Amino acid sequence: MSNSVNLGVVRLPEVLAQVAIGKSTIYSLISRNEFPKPVQLSRRAVGWRQRDIDAWLESRTVTGKGR
Repeated sequence: MSNSVNLGVVRLPEVLAQVAIGKSTIYSLISRNEFPKPVQLSRRAVGWRQRDIDAWLESRTVTGKGR
């Protein structure tokens, strides 16, 4: 079963796998407005829009000489 919920929304385990940083780092970045905020799916569940995660990853892409 996939970790995707609804169309284009992913839960925390999938986000962790995609961005390769830890849970506490993600929440720290959210508090500093440096990572997309999750959307409320239910009273106790949140998820992230895949397009927001993709955009964040794209913004972090390093393009330098010799790469």
